[in-house]
Amino acid sequence: MAAGDGRAMCGNETGTVLTEGDGAVLLCGPGAARAGFSKGAAMAAERRLNVAVIGLGMGRGHLRGYRDYERSAVVAVCDKDPDRLRDRGLAEAGLSEDRCYTDYRRLLADAKALGLGAVSVALPNCLHAPVTLAAIKAGLHVLCEKPMAMNARQARAMLAAATKARRTLMINFSYRFTDQARALKRRVDEGAIGEVYFGRSAWHRRRGLPGFGGWFGQKALSGGGPIIDLGVHRLDLAMWLMGNPRPVTVSGGTYDRIGSALAKRRRKTFDVEDLGCAMIRFDSGATLLLEASWAGHTDKAEDMITQLWGTRGGVIHRNVGEGYDFEARLITEAGEALWDSRLLQPTGPASSAYQEFVDAVLDRREPIATGRHGLDVQLILDAIYKSAATGREVRIRR
Repeated sequence: MAAGDGRAMCGNETGTVLTEGDGAVLLCGPGAARAGFSKGAAMAAERRLNVAVIGLGMGRGHLRGYRDYERSAVVAVCDKDPDRLRDRGLAEAGLSEDRCYTDYRRLLADAKALGLGAVSVALPNCLHAPVTLAAIKAGLHVLCEKPMAMNARQARAMLAAATKARRTLMINFSYRFTDQARALKRRVDEGAIGEVYFGRSAWHRRRGLPGFGGWFGQKALSGGGPIIDLGVHRLDLAMWLMGNPRPVTVSGGTYDRIGSALAKRRRKTFDVEDLGCAMIRFDSGATLLLEASWAGHTDKAEDMITQLWGTRGGVIHRNVGEGYDFEARLITEAGEALWDSRLLQPTGPASSAYQEFVDAVLDRREPIATGRHGLDVQLILDAIYKSAATGREVRIRR
């Protein structure tokens, strides 16, 4: 052990596996190579983060993301559904029964015994804040699903707790991590489109109310409808591409003309919007239009687009056809002509949100999608609903 800082050090050639106090594992020598590390990494100590996934619905993607990354290991899971625990905890993750929890509080109480360093929170929106706060109190880093919380008050509490405890809090804004989004971000940051002054970001579904009758459609559990479910993705993507400007004012509207009628006929609970829209002004002077719907009379089953207008060019990120494959286009002006360039394929390395979270924790750096970014998005979401309810523009105050 290194004197004073609580870290394990290794330097032998026989191979060792040592656990650190922050839930990371160090591997060195042949042991590292057997664990799947590259030859170069096997020559020196390589830290690995022990992670637990709380919630195995959406959290199944988290489970697979950590499992497939050489710098992380899933050491426990939690879900109240015994079938999910059996299928995804025992069978898919290969965990023993004592590593599969039905109560997150018991899991957090066992964090030290598990050698746990971090958790993914992939639960209904109403549980994001309380579970994240409990995990931070237990000394853990957190990757929290979007939206960050039910409202900005909760988001502020989460960010303050993480800052005080010096824990990493990352929000899973997963659309930043598509190859197309990364490619566009690089070009925007290089100045390819100049100053961004306008944008439109939308996600519309023809008929796609998730888990109809379940928690998604209940405001007390979800915080809202497609604006907080789908719109949050396209909002964050647009703001990230724009350089994360600070929101100043919001004018919004929400409607439930289709969902509520359908719920009444089917005797389901549904008290959120099925379509929402907003105009957002930023401190940069730019304006963004945001749209999101679960149901509407439109031609596509899934229609996603984020488009930015700049002084020298523009970018487009949208889905291909009606699925979840995407295209990236760059429109520029050169040689007295307008050019439309399309991304063929990335040529550089890419990482998932889960890899980014693990790397940020182990490398002791800020993640790409921070709690501060999550709070800015949450402030806009709150303002959209307030504007829709009052019929007035809302000024965002920090």
